[in-house]
Amino acid sequence: VQLQASGGGFVQAGDSLRLSCAASGRISNYHMGWFRQAPGKEREFVAAIHRSDGSTYYSDSVKGRFTISRTNVKNTVYLQMNGLKPEDTAIYYCAASSNVAYYSGSDRFYKYWNQGTQVTVSS
Repeated sequence: VQLQASGGGFVQAGDSLRLSCAASGRISNYHMGWFRQAPGKEREFVAAIHRSDGSTYYSDSVKGRFTISRTNVKNTVYLQMNGLKPEDTAIYYCAASSNVAYYSGSDRFYKYWNQGTQVTVSS
């Protein structure tokens, strides 16, 4: 499956953005996740969602501010980001997993990745 992300951009602290990740194939077979990588840092887990029951998982750094959702009919997953902070600045990646450990936070359980979309938050 091929993933295409969009929605990144340059915003001010406190603003909101919604990232979208559209798949070329059926994402109903996959758990989906968002990761991010800031300059000079390792890629980190942001959020994940179960392929069918809607269960969601978040890193502590975004819990309460970000919301992951999906619509399998449109083969699209979203990341709504509210209350953005400068430390949220990173390249954001969506990814697809068929592994039961998809919610663990490790990117090694994800097989398909998109090319990333830049989010920059200015103070």
